[in-house]
Amino acid sequence: MTSVPGAPRLAADSPVVVVGGGVVGLCTAYYLSTAGLPVEVVERRALGSGVSRGNAGWVCLSHSTPVPAPGIVRYALRSLGRPDSPLYLRPLPDPAFLRWLWRFWRSSTPAAFRHGYAAIAELNRDTFDLFDGLHDANVPTTLTRPGMVHAFLSPSEARHHLAIQREMAHGHYPIPDDVTTGPEAHLLDQALSPQVRAAYLVEGEGVVDPEAFARSLGDALSAAGVKVHEHAEVTGFRSAGEGVTALSTTQGEIPCSAVVIAAGMSSPRLLRALGHQLPLQAGKGYSFSVNLEPAPKHTLYFGERRAVASPIGGATRIGGTMELSGNNNRLDWRRIVAVALASRQYLGHWFEDPDDLVSLIRDPWVGGRPFLPDGLPVIDRLPKHNNAFAATGHGMLGVTLGPATGHRLAEYILTGQRPDALQPFRFDRLRR
Repeated sequence: MTSVPGAPRLAADSPVVVVGGGVVGLCTAYYLSTAGLPVEVVERRALGSGVSRGNAGWVCLSHSTPVPAPGIVRYALRSLGRPDSPLYLRPLPDPAFLRWLWRFWRSSTPAAFRHGYAAIAELNRDTFDLFDGLHDANVPTTLTRPGMVHAFLSPSEARHHLAIQREMAHGHYPIPDDVTTGPEAHLLDQALSPQVRAAYLVEGEGVVDPEAFARSLGDALSAAGVKVHEHAEVTGFRSAGEGVTALSTTQGEIPCSAVVIAAGMSSPRLLRALGHQLPLQAGKGYSFSVNLEPAPKHTLYFGERRAVASPIGGATRIGGTMELSGNNNRLDWRRIVAVALASRQYLGHWFEDPDDLVSLIRDPWVGGRPFLPDGLPVIDRLPKHNNAFAATGHGMLGVTLGPATGHRLAEYILTGQRPDALQPFRFDRLRR
């Protein structure tokens, strides 16, 4: 990649500083570094310790959709007062939260959903090729592609879900002709219980160990000479004209030729320091790991309960729920129990009593996945800044879209020309 008019003036002696050590930030730093730019990464905790750490690790095409979808608000309203619901809404007396919910509702129309789905599918087009490229460059991605089994308790619900997926796939990924029903359904994966009465397999869908993937990216960056500042919090920026010239951190000042904000739920605070408002809310997800016998061989989606299971690191990671209860990381044990109970309908009675969970599971986790009200990330240069960029708001798709986001954003930074695939993720769409 070569610089052209319109690109930021990237000084050879000042790095591009990426703020955020999750998968999105690390992938952005990786592609900038491989293009020959000096790069530094600033992470306020340890690399991969945020939302990247405890998610389901899916790298998939069939579930890369915006969260605001037709019917989602009605579903959310039914969850009021029900902490065991897959989608739990707890209204807050906060005008910003209420505005976010209103915009979320406005984004849940069929037309908006189709627009968002098409945008994500286009960005996702080269995802598996990019993972292959990382592997070929000796970055241990941990990616395997066992395929995803969609499991249901009801054949009618399975057929309804398959019909929606077939309509939206548009050839981007293979979809089976029909569902497997009856006693044969649970045989699609050895871990499924006989309660599963309908299921289908989407072949080729992948899974990674997200924490190990983040560590591998960090190791690759360090080996390439990229300086990584862990446990360093950004406290401000120094600017000149329309450009950012340095970042103030708890470990000192870092000069920069450009800056990328990819800091998840910390992004709004950082962007406010640059004069921009970002309506980001945390969609809290929960997960835990357990040893199952037999363990699943595929990634699993539990249709009616919207829970998931993934084979990661020799164990089964079970996750689920979307909790809109403000920007916090408080772990509500009732939500862990709700996810476990939901999984038991599909995986059999792997525990007898919720009180047993304390001794059976490990690594109970909650993470605030960053969501914008239209369900799409922002991947763009900041208005009124010629060298400041944002890559945040990926929600549940940070692992899937991390390489594609990093690759396209690096192209944008180097050339000054916004790639067509990034058009739907512009910053100015949030002001309409």
